[in-house]
Amino acid sequence: MSSGTPRSYGQSIEIPKAAALVARALRNQIVRGEIPEGSSLPPEAVLTQQFGVSRPTLREAFRILESEQLVTVRRGAHGGATVHPPRSDLAARYAALILQYRGTTLADVYEARVIVEPACIRLVAANHSDSDIALLRETLEKERNTATVHDLATKAGFHRTLVELSGNQTLILLNELIRDTLVSAAAAKIVERDPSVALEDHAKVIDLIERGDGDAAQEMWRKHLKETEERVLGQLGGGTTVLDLLID
Repeated sequence: MSSGTPRSYGQSIEIPKAAALVARALRNQIVRGEIPEGSSLPPEAVLTQQFGVSRPTLREAFRILESEQLVTVRRGAHGGATVHPPRSDLAARYAALILQYRGTTLADVYEARVIVEPACIRLVAANHSDSDIALLRETLEKERNTATVHDLATKAGFHRTLVELSGNQTLILLNELIRDTLVSAAAAKIVERDPSVALEDHAKVIDLIERGDGDAAQEMWRKHLKETEERVLGQLGGGTTVLDLLID
């Protein structure tokens, strides 16, 4: 190497703006639960002094957090910033946009569901408590008593409860992303099958979980989901995309 050519050791580094640093500090406190949900942040005068920044910088930080829906800012003499926790439905909405952009088929989404939900059920069967079984039976009873037999929200509630009882937060979030996409798509498009069939399957999986038979519960639920997938795709076609269903 020529001694006259200086060696390059890296690229230029972009220094974060003060507003981004303030937003990051507040965001970290919110997601760690150090600032409780529904509480108000201190007045601007207090925060500008604590962070050593100007009002315009602080307000820019608030706009960043508002765009992430972590705070709601009220203007005026009695205004202020109210704290909100991160919401999975916002993540699901953005994930749906990504799926639409990528031309993801409904079959692709169902395939992911068939992987995630049965895995969660195996965890529930291995680690459930008596109160878990009671909650599942209570949720099933609500299904039976639903005035509208095609109430998708109630049916989704049973699936959601099953997954949440697994206790695996990563799988729970993945399931919420999948479920919200499918429920949104199905709400106005899918003709439901006889609800008694779903109720029978839901009761059966509770019995298997209560017995601790994870293998049987997982396989039974996989078949339950595959039957739903085949019925829906039979109506819509396997090439139907998320975009086709979510946008009219």
